Amino acid sequence: MSDSPDCGPRAHAGPSRRTFLAAGAAAAGAVAVSGGGAGLVRAEPSALQSANPAGTTLDRVAVPGTTRKGGYRKLTEGAGWPLYVRQELARAGASRESTRTALASFVQLTDIHITDVQSPARFEYVHPVQGPAYRPQEALGTQGAVALIKRINQVAAGPFTGRAFDCVVSTGDNTDNHELIELTWFQKLLSGGSITPNTGAKDRFEGVQALGSDLYWRPELASRDIYKDRGFVQIPGYLRAAMRTHHSPGLNAPWYAVFGNHDDQFLGTVPNGILDWMYLSSVKFDLPGTDPAVSEIAGAMSSNPAALAPLLSQLRVTGPAFDVTPDARRRPFSPQEFVRSHFNPAVKGAGPIGHGFRDPDGPTWYTFQIAPGVRGIAMNTCNSLGISDGSMGEKQVRWIERKLREFRDELVLVFSHHTSTTMTAQLPNPETPGEKQYLGPDLVAVLKQHKNLIAWVNGHTHKNEMIAHRGATAKHHFWEINTASHIDFPQLARIIEVADNGDGTLSIFTPLLEADSPYTADEDDLTQVGLASLYRELSYNDLHYDADLIGKAADRNCELLLTHPLR
Repeated sequence: MSDSPDCGPRAHAGPSRRTFLAAGAAAAGAVAVSGGGAGLVRAEPSALQSANPAGTTLDRVAVPGTTRKGGYRKLTEGAGWPLYVRQELARAGASRESTRTALASFVQLTDIHITDVQSPARFEYVHPVQGPAYRPQEALGTQGAVALIKRINQVAAGPFTGRAFDCVVSTGDNTDNHELIELTWFQKLLSGGSITPNTGAKDRFEGVQALGSDLYWRPELASRDIYKDRGFVQIPGYLRAAMRTHHSPGLNAPWYAVFGNHDDQFLGTVPNGILDWMYLSSVKFDLPGTDPAVSEIAGAMSSNPAALAPLLSQLRVTGPAFDVTPDARRRPFSPQEFVRSHFNPAVKGAGPIGHGFRDPDGPTWYTFQIAPGVRGIAMNTCNSLGISDGSMGEKQVRWIERKLREFRDELVLVFSHHTSTTMTAQLPNPETPGEKQYLGPDLVAVLKQHKNLIAWVNGHTHKNEMIAHRGATAKHHFWEINTASHIDFPQLARIIEVADNGDGTLSIFTPLLEADSPYTADEDDLTQVGLASLYRELSYNDLHYDADLIGKAADRNCELLLTHPLR
């Protein structure tokens, strides 16, 4: 399941579909930053005078509009979010705008969660307990992704430096349930090609939105469900349109992918091998919310996945379930298959061959050149026994240190799925047997030793957040840049621009992007564009919507100041 925090009043115990997060309103005005100090974080409207904000959230953003009976809110166009200058790690020079030189410009995608919504290997029925087990918009993930890819291609360059995008990096949870078909769809989205988001039967939809109980939004049925009680409406033809073949233009820039826990494990939380029989099953379980097994399954997912095996084996006998058509394309892929698939000529797109991976049989981590003098290191922070949170084996840590020394004369950004605060999995990792596991604070300590490391870019939490990490000297500081997902509202991607200010400092700009689709959805428009618009609006109206995921205003569009470590 997704590692996003759930909706409503939730207590956050680690970002996963198994956890809860206390809901809070997104900050929209003055921002208090712990340890910041007066004047170190401020909005700077004048910065846009020399920028090109078109197509970014600096220009406009989706905001709630009119409310209809039940509470469903249409979205509409709102004013853009401001740029915040963050000076916790270095002070901003007054003349930097006139002396600035662009060094790199790229886009971060994260937590796109391309989902086979008809798969029998899912637990949608636990969503009353764990919200992201089911999302009303999830059948439209590929259409929403195409709209985002179109936006990236349209914007094409950083709004502050004007530098064309050097690349696009997807920081994990590229798939939702590490199914081969999900990986195929993801790679076609980024490289370009036709996608038919349907599995099982070719002529009908076999997921819970057609055949399930009133726990789900059933868009093609006139009968009530708990979503229609909240203002969702009947949309005849919706599911047939969702399954229809459509086309992605692919990214115009080279792209790279990082391994996430949903690319690694059953629903991102269950160790592999325990429930693998479910992928090719001919039945799909659909328990009523009153069934005691719902809370048992939800609890096992959170703390004891091994207990799921007997629970699900019992359901094979007792049900309740409905029949689905088995599909061999649903089989799970291994980390090695994930790497190897990137060498398939059919998914080359804008390249490069291998998309950063050096060897079809090599490790799930690699280095790549973002721009001249700017290097990327793609890390794997997944622990296959970590429920959803991460860690890193000692072999990879030592490799990262060697690469940071090897590229000591270049600026380096590291990329991972997990954040420094969600690398908490202390269990041994089956993928790195016998190795010591490094947690978030351990990795931060390693990175601080290398002054050429300027940023750690990641996802996993589905929330926008900036963390200033202070090293022993100003040249050992770095920023951690955490970005919201593209499955949960506000459905974003992030531009990251690196600039030399010519005064001994660097600026890292972080403007956010929304998909290229109308803000106000038209339920009668079942074209690819119309479905992409619905994808966003439905996500805002999800019963488990969490306003906290948007992040504080100073964690969205930022200019992050840093002492230039190589000057």
